[in-house]
Amino acid sequence: MRAFATLADALEPVRIIQVGAGGMGRVWLQLLIDTPDVDLVGLVDLDTEAARRALAELGRPDVAVAASLSEIAGSTRAQAVVNVTVPVAHHPVNIEAMFAGLPVLCEKPIAPTVSQALSLAAASEVSGQLLMTSQSRRYYPVLAEFKDSLATLGDVGIATTEFFRAPHFGGFRDSMDHPLLVDMSIHAFDVARYLLDADPVSVYCDSYNPAWSWYSGDAATTAIFEFEGGVRYSFVGSWCSPGLETSWNGSWRVSGSRGSATWDGETSLTVEGDTSEDSPHLAEARRGLETIAGSLAEFIDSIRTGRLPSGEVHSNILSLAMVEASVLSAQRGERVFLDALLEDAYRDAMGAERRADVLAALVGWGSARGGLSAVSEAVLDRQDAE
Repeated sequence: MRAFATLADALEPVRIIQVGAGGMGRVWLQLLIDTPDVDLVGLVDLDTEAARRALAELGRPDVAVAASLSEIAGSTRAQAVVNVTVPVAHHPVNIEAMFAGLPVLCEKPIAPTVSQALSLAAASEVSGQLLMTSQSRRYYPVLAEFKDSLATLGDVGIATTEFFRAPHFGGFRDSMDHPLLVDMSIHAFDVARYLLDADPVSVYCDSYNPAWSWYSGDAATTAIFEFEGGVRYSFVGSWCSPGLETSWNGSWRVSGSRGSATWDGETSLTVEGDTSEDSPHLAEARRGLETIAGSLAEFIDSIRTGRLPSGEVHSNILSLAMVEASVLSAQRGERVFLDALLEDAYRDAMGAERRADVLAALVGWGSARGGLSAVSEAVLDRQDAE
């Protein structure tokens, strides 16, 4: 397991600079202000006046504001960064923060492409700083119970997610080529990896746009993944289906040799499996912070203790790769293998890298899988121990 720098003082509130003051940025600002373990010391945004307005509305006009991280990182004595910029800015902001000696909690996706995410993973190694993705939909106590319940199902072979919503966002999502796949599906794909404790092998995806859709690009999709061991995971979804809408987490079903389990994505969990004495006992109801509050809590714990978080960049890349492979499959009309995509992205990352130290780290991996496997195994070992 790769080590990363931890805070010298693990008791005082963590001094955090947030980068990004847009819509989601304001949600994060409120969380940071309300979290006792956090001292919000700075807000960075290209529109500094909008940043000041946001802070004034939240009752914190005292927080330092700047157009770049480097302007205030030193003067605020910052200890960490929360990156809530648009995806295209994730790579440069994360790089700037890590090489300024600051660990980063970054909104998903960690980068727009797998090749950029590989660059970030190598940069995390070189800088010695933690880079963690906020995969906020992993943080539900009932999801942990759902995962526990799978132990009663025998050999799990089938998992499915149905996701049907009809949000009118406006803005950039309405003009994306694959709004559902690129902007939302990573949540379900990441949860599938968490539930199955396995890596994806391949995907066949059909992406399309219903006639009534208000999106320019494909707002509906069906993706069938093969995971290690032959498990099939299917994602069927639409972002333009009003009526009988599912949870934002989707509706889940997992089937095994001795039973099945369902989760409505909110609170309802149903299990019909083997309850004999030799079956593992289900955990008692768990309590914990949910969504972005849960990811923030894990991030703070990690930079204080050195424990590897579930959203650590090396591990999270496979969730992003599932998205990129799905889009590629839909475009090509054929099955895409994850290993081939990862190695193509690895070559692209080395070809595009401009920092000699990060390039040397990438070359040292030997392959994409070589660079990702050690941390992925460490994350799974940690999850098994919990």
